[in-house]
Order: sequence, then structure tokens, then C-alpha cells
Amino acid sequence: MDRILQMEVFAAINDSRSFVQAAHRLRMSPPAVTRAMNALEERLGVQLLTRSTRQLSLTDAGIRFLEASRRLLLEIEDAEKQAVGEVGVAQGHLTISASVTFSRMIAAPVARAFIAAHPKITVSLISLDRVANLVEEGIDVAIRIGKLPDSNLMAKRLGEVRRMFVASPDYLQRRGLPVEPADLKLHSIIGFTGIMVSHDWHYKSDKTRGHVLLHPRFEVNDASTALAAAVAGEGITMALSYMVADQLRTGELVPVLLEFLPPPEPVHLVYPQSKLIAPKVRTFLDFSFDRLKTSIEKTGLAIF
Repeated sequence: MDRILQMEVFAAINDSRSFVQAAHRLRMSPPAVTRAMNALEERLGVQLLTRSTRQLSLTDAGIRFLEASRRLLLEIEDAEKQAVGEVGVAQGHLTISASVTFSRMIAAPVARAFIAAHPKITVSLISLDRVANLVEEGIDVAIRIGKLPDSNLMAKRLGEVRRMFVASPDYLQRRGLPVEPADLKLHSIIGFTGIMVSHDWHYKSDKTRGHVLLHPRFEVNDASTALAAAVAGEGITMALSYMVADQLRTGELVPVLLEFLPPPEPVHLVYPQSKLIAPKVRTFLDFSFDRLKTSIEKTGLAIF
């Protein structure tokens, strides 16, 4: 069986997480897809997919082979376009990933503007409050907040944001302004699990360092819910600076314990490393970089 077809079948199965959906996408019968996948694993002598009744997942060998396959398929696609004079044309489907709140506030407006400017490209914006595996999950570009681990991803730095405690003026008038981290033990804490993974908050300033074990009275996994509770005067919550820029400007929320804030965290555009970047990805990087950078500056550290 054709090796290139086997690679296409493997990539389609991974992207759709289904043999049936991959068959539909490739206009093949499900048995033909199964035969192609079995033939590929038999030829390589390794298992690429772990199959169960509920899900499919890549093995370590599968992750490596998928990345190499995508590069080769992309090069073949580009060679074909060169043959018909379409090299460099931005078209096709682009998948972007970002955290839920960042998607809603910053990434979505940029993605919509990109679609309007490039009618030959369609976009999926996937909102995830976790670190996605770009290769395994078929994501072309991701926006990540925080230090990047060593990886084979390419990265373009967009700016930086801060973690900060905020509360409403009404709440602070009723309960008092915390002056040092230990004072948080006397307050109602609204926990947002997206950035308060641990209740043990470590801090440092020019004069001291330490940690405080917090006990949230209300804990949620959605930033907008936590911020709504804070605006309503129900307690103190932690947020990233871009999340609360509007509320800080209007005075609905005010920062507390500013001198104990942790260092800023970087924001990057990341994408899989490849000798040949697809025109749709290159075009999005060029289009979005300044727009995302400006939005982060306006909603991030500019409030300080």
C-alpha cells in the first residue's frame, strides 16, 4: 500500500480521533482505513496508536512518527502547489488554541479579523485551560502563558502578564484592606483553579518571603465566575492582569498586596518546529503578532 496514503490515514485518525471519521474525511471505507493503519504499524514494526473502546491515543513512537509525517505531507503539498503555481498561497484550515478567558477576550477578535482578511482560510479556535500537545492534537498555533519547557516548539514572545489579588472597594471597606499576606487568612477567598492550582501561595518582596495556606470559601474553574463574585463584593480572588484590566480601570475591582506580586509571566505564540511552515500558519503569525502584542500591553501591565 502507498506509504504516503498510510501517513495521511494515520494523521486523519489522530485529528478526528476516530477511524470512521477519518474514513469519511479521506473518502475511504472504514475497513480500508483500518487496513491502512494495520499495514503501517506492521511495516514499521511498532505500535503507533493505543486503541480502546472509548478513545484512541498516540504511543511515544506514534507522536514521533506523526510529527515527521506531518512535515513530509506538508512538503509534498507545497511541491504540488509549486507545480501549479500556488506556492505561498494562504489557504486551508487553521487550528488555534488558547486558554478559555484569553480566547474570549483577546484571541477570538484577532481570529475573526484574520478570517475576514483571508477568505480562503477557515479557523477553529479551541479554548483549553490546559497545555495541549500540538502535534498529537492537530493544533497549528497555540498561545501560552507562563515559562515554556524545553521542547521542539518554535516560540514568538508576545509580552507578559501578572498574577494578582483583586477585590471590590465595597468588600474592602467592609472587611478591611490586607496589608501583608498573612492577612488573607482573615478574608473570604474566591478560588479560581485555572491559576490557583495550589492553595499554598508563595510570595516574596524586597523585605520578606514566605507562604500562606489559603482556604477558599468559593472555588470555581471559570475566571468569569470568580471575577463576578469578586465584583459582587464576595471576597478576594487571584486573576491574571489582562483578565481584570477593564474592572480595574472602572474601579469595580482594586488590586491588593501589590508589593508581594510574583514576577511577570511571559506570553508566547508557539507552533511545531518544521523546515517548512505552512503558508496559512506563516500568514497567521505575521497577521496576529502585532495585534496580540498590542492587546496584551493594553490589558496587561499597562494598568500599573
